[in-house]
Amino acid sequence: MKLSMAKDDTVLSAADLRAMCRSGAFDGPTAGYSDNHVQANLMIVPKEYAFDFLLFCQRNPKPCPLVEVLEAGVFEPRSAPGADLRSDLPGYRIFENGAMTKEVADISAYWRDDLVSFLIGCSFSFESALIDGGIPLRHIEQQRNVAMYKTNMPCAPAGRFGGNAVVSMRPVRSRDVARAVEITSRLPQVHGAPVHIGHPGQIGIADLMRPDFGDAVEIMDDELPVFWACGVTPQYVAELSKLPFCITHAPGKMFVTDRLNE
Repeated sequence: MKLSMAKDDTVLSAADLRAMCRSGAFDGPTAGYSDNHVQANLMIVPKEYAFDFLLFCQRNPKPCPLVEVLEAGVFEPRSAPGADLRSDLPGYRIFENGAMTKEVADISAYWRDDLVSFLIGCSFSFESALIDGGIPLRHIEQQRNVAMYKTNMPCAPAGRFGGNAVVSMRPVRSRDVARAVEITSRLPQVHGAPVHIGHPGQIGIADLMRPDFGDAVEIMDDELPVFWACGVTPQYVAELSKLPFCITHAPGKMFVTDRLNE
């Protein structure tokens, strides 16, 4: 991250953060920034695959809760008037034939009129609600990206798209787990309640200290690992489906909308 900033950034609006991404002043994870604003994962696919991906999201609302779908060639979302999806995220990934070929700060050079953008709800959006509810989040305290893992939990396939879900993990004190479930269940548009609690091996995770995306954090003796569905799932599915071309956000580097969580 090029800008050093305390996490208590109440004066930093969503528009301010997007402007800093556009200028290159901010290139880090967006967890903990622009509290109470809906943050979104980004998936951009050619129009010929857009219906299949829309159907995939509708069939898998936990990992892929849709915030907005834009028309082909459009890059200014209704959820953030004046924003530009080509430049207003901290980082992007380019995929070709299922392989990530580049990670870039701006996708204007790769933009095409046939590209359809999907904004998908992100669990970063409910983190301020957890903190307000007295549940600390270690990755925010340590200014790290959240830990994310590939699982053995299958998604419902749709056309070209199929594969297993990705989850994000946050250590939660045992006495706070029920409260964490209660708080996040009120926000289905940003993944809602956890999909699994404890016992990572049951969902195909061999080692919590080796996440597939993001940064590992320590789990204390009085804590349980709590897993939420994650919007990196489409990235993983695009890899497995060997989509000829698509663009996604870099893990942890979200688009921050003007919409409020509640």
